[in-house]
Amino acid sequence: MFLKVIKHKTAWLAVLAACLSACNTGNSNRPTDTPTSGTIHISVDETYEPLIEAELKVFHSLYPNTHIIADYKPEAECFKDLLNDSARLIIATRELNAQENAYFKQIKISPRSMLLAWDALALVTNRENPDSILTMDQVRNIMDGTDKERKWQIVFDNPNSSTVRYIRDSLNKGKPLPPNTMAAKTNPEVVDYVARNKAAIGVIGVNWISDPNDSTSIEFTNKVTVVKVRADYGSEFVKPYQAYIATGSYQLKRGCFFVLREPYRGLGTGFATFLGSYEGQLVIKRFRLFPARINAVFREANIQ
Repeated sequence: MFLKVIKHKTAWLAVLAACLSACNTGNSNRPTDTPTSGTIHISVDETYEPLIEAELKVFHSLYPNTHIIADYKPEAECFKDLLNDSARLIIATRELNAQENAYFKQIKISPRSMLLAWDALALVTNRENPDSILTMDQVRNIMDGTDKERKWQIVFDNPNSSTVRYIRDSLNKGKPLPPNTMAAKTNPEVVDYVARNKAAIGVIGVNWISDPNDSTSIEFTNKVTVVKVRADYGSEFVKPYQAYIATGSYQLKRGCFFVLREPYRGLGTGFATFLGSYEGQLVIKRFRLFPARINAVFREANIQ
């Protein structure tokens, strides 16, 4: 009798262990994060590093149970991460293109995206270079290599960066960049190179030189000159300030978007929602981008 009980008990334990194993297997696919807790990696266009670092600092302080690890890289690499599912959220200067949308449609996934802000590219020159005021026609001539007045050394951050793509597609209309173009790897290295070379003109994201409370931003603006540009049909030369980005008076503008492929409401959704919220948009405003999700009012002021 005792042996029979032991056998039955052993059989029962075996069944229970199998059930628990099955339950655990089923739970392994359950989300381990929520909009306000957990750990995820995101990929961010490296031109937005100062902005997103500030956004993450605020977000983590509001939601201490979150841990978002941002990987800053060229925009093309961000979209690769999104496509191969190594990053569920990316911050970039464009939305999905037709080929990318077709891929997601094929695998029956519907990514979400939203415009967060209007951004701009800043042109920077050496402080000893007198050519710090340019028309848009002059900018085009420099970027496609047809400028005959002087020999410029054009400097970008990375061959696969969003700044290169913008100049090549939006400004040069598909024409290649001239042979005198070089990549300095990062935005800070662009600034350093321009500061050392009088004939150089650098192209960087405006948020790198826009935070008046950041020592790095102040150092950059002290090392180089930010070029004033006159838009087509414009009447004045302006720097990439918020009001001019908003009105189009500064013509080298582009969007800042998030693209999210998250099948449930997880931490990616939580951070994307924060970026579009009032608090997230205030951080964007501080970095001199023009917020797309809140109304910003500009008033004229007389400086005595």
